Amino acid sequence: MKTMDALAPLELNPALARRMIVDFIRVELTRVGFTRGILGLSGGIDSSLVAFLAAEALGADNVLGMILPYRTSNPDSRADAELVARQLQIATRVIEITPLVEPYLAQQINDDARRRGNVMARARMIVLYDQSEEFRALVLGTSNKTETLLGYTTLFGDNAAAVQPLADLYKCQVRQLARAVGVPERIIAKAPSADLWQGQTDEDELGFSYDDADAILYRLVDERRRVEDVIAAGFDARVVQRIVELMRRNHFKRVPPPVAKISARTVGVDFLYDRDWGR
Repeated sequence: MKTMDALAPLELNPALARRMIVDFIRVELTRVGFTRGILGLSGGIDSSLVAFLAAEALGADNVLGMILPYRTSNPDSRADAELVARQLQIATRVIEITPLVEPYLAQQINDDARRRGNVMARARMIVLYDQSEEFRALVLGTSNKTETLLGYTTLFGDNAAAVQPLADLYKCQVRQLARAVGVPERIIAKAPSADLWQGQTDEDELGFSYDDADAILYRLVDERRRVEDVIAAGFDARVVQRIVELMRRNHFKRVPPPVAKISARTVGVDFLYDRDWGR
């Protein structure tokens, strides 16, 4: 199946999606007593889009972008983050995480790139949550639906947030909305990367493109098709099976930790609604 045909069902109504997410950010923050948002501004498309939507929802003065480089980070990432901040006129803070993570990495981890990357991601979230206290803000997540379904995220690292504005948008839809709101084209066009080690790209690490993942995930998740039907529709069987494996293996990243139910009312099981905490 051709990529463009496969992605046709994922064509977004950008104006509607923009209004819905802007309202979501404003409502979810203000209903718990906050008026400010803070996010890790990496220079990538996802965090750039969240910054644009948050500035629209909350006002530029109420959004803080944290730039958190490691010594091996690509300088272009910081430059792109600063470009977004200037365009939106939001404040930024730059905090180097190298002094925070290097002693641990030197003692415990040698050349395991994945472990090193996870430590960096969790260190960034430590800094982000600490800075949220000073700025009196809630942390805005930057994960999209593709990453969430695949589990392509660091638990208690880049997936830690108070709200997730993009987690119901596939990567191709993130690109559509980013163009609609004015994210710089050079950010939209560059290869997606978590920038956890030199030369790292998401698609190289995953072993398939985001467009392929989006098309397959849409059919498996949104249309609830069987695996064999998706393969029969013309998708690479190896890629389909790999995606299914990642979804199953990483399900624990998408849900709160299971609670052993003992009492009549259990948090996350049947203590769920606004009225349960006085609303």
